[in-house]
Amino acid sequence: QVQLVESGGGLVQAGGSLRLSCAASVFTFRMRHIAWFRQAPGKEREFVACITVNGETTEYADSVKGRFTISRDNAKKSVLLQLNSLKPEDTAIYYCAAKQTLYGEISMRSSDFGSWGQGTHVTVSS
Repeated sequence: QVQLVESGGGLVQAGGSLRLSCAASVFTFRMRHIAWFRQAPGKEREFVACITVNGETTEYADSVKGRFTISRDNAKKSVLLQLNSLKPEDTAIYYCAAKQTLYGEISMRSSDFGSWGQGTHVTVSS
């Protein structure tokens, strides 16, 4: 089990930027693909972005492609999600998640991720 702690959320105006951080507690963090998901009020949790173990491959939801960037620093056991050109529809709780199995294929399915953080709130005002 990987303990994950997100930070960096807040209130921002449309068009603004935020940088979310996900800090992990265990060595095996560097052996797991990491993803960000989000859940808006009244909606189901949805995939946002993911990054492979070595950081060479990333995937993004179409709704954030070109605006969000995921990156990782295995030495610091952290993953960042840079949010640019924010829109009111980006308002949600953002969760960091670690894939349940070590290495393997990249995934965008929440069911493949076994460790989750508590979430950080992002609110974008119009």
